[in-house]
Amino acid sequence: MRSAVIMRSNAILRPQRRGFTLIELLVVLLIMGIIAAVAMPKMLNTMSSTRANSARECLQIVRQAIEMYRSNDPNNAYPPAATLATALQPHLRGPFPTCPMGNLNASVYASTANPLVVSGTTDGWLYNQSTGDFAINDATGIAY
Repeated sequence: MRSAVIMRSNAILRPQRRGFTLIELLVVLLIMGIIAAVAMPKMLNTMSSTRANSARECLQIVRQAIEMYRSNDPNNAYPPAATLATALQPHLRGPFPTCPMGNLNASVYASTANPLVVSGTTDGWLYNQSTGDFAINDATGIAY
């Protein structure tokens, strides 16, 4: 009986703990910060490599469509640069692809340079009608 009275008096003296201390919260935030610092570079690298893989895939699809157009053409000519997207439509499954690199769009810049040189416009693609070369209108994408 006496122990029950002592327990009640201890409960009155010590209020119940209802949360986390500032130190506990800071430790949790510190651990989360370390995890974020380790994970962010890997995540950004993954996003960059995903864009590059998507760009390579788009290039392969369009280059194959260009070659199919040329093999079906009676003169064995490459498709015209001005209407490349519509000329290749029968050889593509779906719409003409938009360039996944940077802020470039789906339009095609007709280039006469050989090898292709970045045009400095927002056109997503570079195309040389005389050689059939097709590339991304981007300093890093020209190498794909």
